[in-house]
Amino acid sequence: MGIRANVVALGVGITLVCTVPLVISVTADAAPDLLLSRGRPVLASSVQSPGTAATLAVDGIAETRWTTGAAAGSQWLRVDLGRTQKVTRVRINWTAAYARGYRIQMSADGAAWSDAYATASGDGGVDDVKRLKSAGRYLRLLATQRARASGFSLTELQVYGPGPVVPGAASTGSPAAATGLTDPRKKELAFQLVSSAENSSLDWRGQFGYIEDIGDGRGYTAGIIGFCSGTSDMLAVVGEYTRRKPENKLAKYLPALRTVDGSDSHAGLDPGYAGAWRSAATDPVFQKVQEDERDRMYFNPAVTMATTDGLRALGQFAYYDAAVMHGVSGLRGIRAAAMRVARTPKQGGDETVWLSAFLNARVAEMRTEEAHSDVSRVETAQRIFLRASNLDLDAPLSWRVYGDQFSTGR
Repeated sequence: MGIRANVVALGVGITLVCTVPLVISVTADAAPDLLLSRGRPVLASSVQSPGTAATLAVDGIAETRWTTGAAAGSQWLRVDLGRTQKVTRVRINWTAAYARGYRIQMSADGAAWSDAYATASGDGGVDDVKRLKSAGRYLRLLATQRARASGFSLTELQVYGPGPVVPGAASTGSPAAATGLTDPRKKELAFQLVSSAENSSLDWRGQFGYIEDIGDGRGYTAGIIGFCSGTSDMLAVVGEYTRRKPENKLAKYLPALRTVDGSDSHAGLDPGYAGAWRSAATDPVFQKVQEDERDRMYFNPAVTMATTDGLRALGQFAYYDAAVMHGVSGLRGIRAAAMRVARTPKQGGDETVWLSAFLNARVAEMRTEEAHSDVSRVETAQRIFLRASNLDLDAPLSWRVYGDQFSTGR
């Protein structure tokens, strides 16, 4: 059975309940919807546990969720969109603990709120509220009436809009909010930077068929970010590919991939696996799986963690690159080591000081493995950008990795 979606369209005659003036824009129904909320900073009135944190409502992963504490009364989830944004649509994926009554509210300053939508007859599932005509830097979902006594819970809160700053509105956003890796141009730049280290090329899309054993103890390394047969992520990629397309050239290797996971063994993979990978790489379905699994396993968790720490694009990239090489658990370990000597911007620390401490911890971790003892992807790339105070990772950029020179224009 498919997921039911409750589509709510706001007609021209709707009355907004306003407590403070907000810029109201007339947005054409045909205007393109851009996802504004992915990975943005969020706050919540309460959380049930660290495993149901507020950040999980905007991480793009359907299996994670935000769940409130059990205290009685209204609860809320607030998303910082970074700057004044037009909002045309809000999509809410509820769990069984949905809100019968809730409000979608906007604010310019995060203090005074105006209702953009309100209902007292919610019935759970997926609520898709369209044709909103409000704007502000902050959006808040205020849940007022419970379906269950335990609280409220949702897997995703997705906020859409046309993207640009509202004409005539004073922007209250910071440079950090406007230039994170959720910006498609910055995201593309991040993938090029990683590819320069992983594949000695800026053309990351040309690496779907890459596969070799580089002798780092992780077995085969392959694909756009170096999925490894020994670290579970290659198994995840092939498993997802087989789920989407059961009859594929890699499916027969799944038992062997499960066996070698956690080792550098090729048992059951040679001699045909590398050729099968290269052949599968011409399939658009397999290419899409690689991109989706990269984002799910590495990009989204790293950017969410960096955004929560108050970091701009350079810091978000530093976290992502660390996740690619060391895994998200390794990223957490590097972050923990840095926290012993510095504070994150979210904790009141200086962003440059924090990133310097993080990169120091990253280099120390890299030098524990012979295969990664060349630390140029940090020292002659990320460290160069940091010394130039390029915290927004603005192009043009010039850097060196493993002896190769790279540059990007605007």
